[in-house]
Parts: sequence; C-alpha cells; structure tokens
Amino acid sequence: MAEPASGNGDSRRSKRRKRSRRTNPDGTMTLIEHIYEFRRRLGFAMLAIVVGGILGFIWFGTKIGPIPSLGDLVKDPYCAIPPDRRLDSAEGCRLLQTVPFEAFMTQLKVGIAAGAVLLSPAWLYQLWAFIAPGLYSKERKYALTFVGFASVLFAAGAVLAYILFPHALQLLMGFGQDAFVTALTADKYISFLLSLLIIFGISFELPLLVVMLNRVGIVKYVQLKKWRRGIVFALFVFAAFATPGSDPFSMLGLAGALTVLFEIAVQMARFHDRKLEKARGDEGWDQLADDEAAPFDYTPSTVDDEPSTPTASGGRSSTDDVT
Repeated sequence: MAEPASGNGDSRRSKRRKRSRRTNPDGTMTLIEHIYEFRRRLGFAMLAIVVGGILGFIWFGTKIGPIPSLGDLVKDPYCAIPPDRRLDSAEGCRLLQTVPFEAFMTQLKVGIAAGAVLLSPAWLYQLWAFIAPGLYSKERKYALTFVGFASVLFAAGAVLAYILFPHALQLLMGFGQDAFVTALTADKYISFLLSLLIIFGISFELPLLVVMLNRVGIVKYVQLKKWRRGIVFALFVFAAFATPGSDPFSMLGLAGALTVLFEIAVQMARFHDRKLEKARGDEGWDQLADDEAAPFDYTPSTVDDEPSTPTASGGRSSTDDVT
C-alpha cells in the first residue's frame, strides 16, 4: 500500500518541476497539461476571491481602527441626502429591506466586490503566472506595465465615481419638490452604486488603450490629432449613455475626466512618435530612395554556419539531425 502513495508523491513532484521556471524556462507543455494548469490557476484565483468575500462580509459591519465599516462607506452617500427628502427610521438613516434575506444578499454582494478588489493581487498573479511563460521578456515587461497602470486607472475611476455619487444622488432625488420622499431599497441602491463604480473604472482604461495602440504602431499621433474633436464629442455621448440615471452631474464628471486623460494619451503618443522619427533619422532610413534597398546583410547562411545543438548522448549534432 505504501508504493502507490510514493508514486503519487513522485508524480506531484514531477509536475511541480515541469511548472518550475528553473527546469522549464520556456513553459512548454502539452495541451492537456495546459488545461490542468489553467484549472489549477483558476482554482487558486477563485479561492482568493472567496477568501476576500469572507473578509469583505465581515468588514461590512465591523470598523477596523480609524477605517469605517464597509456598510457605513456604502450608506454615507444615501445619508447625505437632506433629512426632509429621505425616509428615516427611529434609529436614524437606514436603507430599506422589502424582502427576506435582502440585507444578507446585499452584504454578500458588497463583501465579494470589496474582497475581489482587496485581494486582486492574488488572483491577478494567478492569471499572470498562467500567461507569462508564453511571453518574451520584452512582452512580459509591457504586460506588467499595462496591468499596473490599468489597476491604478480603474481605482482612480472608482474613487471619482464615489466622490460624485452623493452629488448625483442629491440631484436626482431633488426633483418633484415636496411631492416625493426617498426610501431606497438596499438592493437597488447598491446595484446603482456598484454599476457607477464599474462604469467609471472601465472608462478610465480608454487612455491606456490609446497609448498601447500607439506603441504597437496601429494609431499615430497625426491620426489622433486629426480625430481629436470627433473623439471628444464621442466621449461626451458615451458618458451620457454610460452613467446610470443619465444625471448631468455624473455625465459631465465622467466626460471631463475622460477628455483630460485622452489629451494626456495624445501627448504621450506625440512624444513617442517624435522619438521614433528621431531614431529613424539617426539610422538614415528616411534618406533612402523608394527603389533603394535597406542597409541589411542579405548574405544567406550555409548549413555549416548554423549553431549545433546538443544530443541526448551529450555530443553535438547539426540542424540536419533534427529531421
């Protein structure tokens, strides 16, 4: 009975060695090994989200030192509405629960969202560990830069949405004068808030997309300069449709922020294109005629010039031995 256990242990160690960067630097795997690796990484990522959801669920009703509870953070924009325009209970400002377990499901939804953000480095690392072996070192550097800036921009968009949300809520609830009183249910209020945070966060990725397209040569600064007015107009139209409730306060805040970020991306594209033009001028390629060949070495190599590869017996063999 001891032999199968030993065999299973050896099999696990062998699989770990295959995934190790030291023994398998290029990350070569068979298709079934890729599927198993994806399942393993997905399991760890889901575990991180579950753990984060548990922490967020506990944080919802618990203060951590000077940090207010997650429930207070979510409820504060609603409580900022003037008392004469909202329905309060005897204990003060509270959200309304209309069906059983609505408070539990709301707390669970907010806890999972907050936990996913708090433990985002854990599950993002699992995604990165799965795709990184298939990238070159330069591509890994660009991918890390992209993920880092994307995280910062998403967080900045969510923070801006949270700052604008109380003003937008007061504006929306101010219509009707004294004919209405606001009594928001927890589910609809939380859904409205989370959708606004997600929309602002994703929208803030637009400038990063423009910069990446410019880096790979798809979009040039000349094109961006030519399309600037149309793109700014499209940003305002997008903000009008994207903001929940279509309140003008959130729309102008989102459109103004996107316009500023887009202009920053345009200037970065301008700097990048000038740098490329200077490099081409230093190489002398711009002075070549249309029918003149580029200064490359066109001498074909022979079989003898190809580097030899080691064989399984420790000797050397030429590239013809592969076939």
